[in-house]
Amino acid sequence: MNTCLIVDDSRVVRKVAQKIFEELGFTCNEAEDGKQALEACAKSMPEVILLDWNMPVMSGIEFLQELRKTAGGDAPKVVFCTTENDFAFIQKALEAGANEYIMKPFDKEIVQSKLLQIGAI
Repeated sequence: MNTCLIVDDSRVVRKVAQKIFEELGFTCNEAEDGKQALEACAKSMPEVILLDWNMPVMSGIEFLQELRKTAGGDAPKVVFCTTENDFAFIQKALEAGANEYIMKPFDKEIVQSKLLQIGAI
């Protein structure tokens, strides 16, 4: 069973993403900030992480930098999902270890396409 951690401070975005990922055959967990996401990964490392950039407590980029330093933290496929569309943000995310990048709003076709591109489905 494929596992996904959805990290976003918006409950609505988490629920929409969860519905899409479940339709694609994933079991989902949620976190509303990077700190909660690190705690979730310490308990059970997911195969895919859908990650928001702008969040309280710990941002998506801070989370990703910490994740990639932890044991097993190089394994998850990380897809940034944000409203930030400046190329500098995209480049920073990829340099920090993101596998792909999608813009909000997103739909099932966009998510599925990105997951296929990175070999997650």
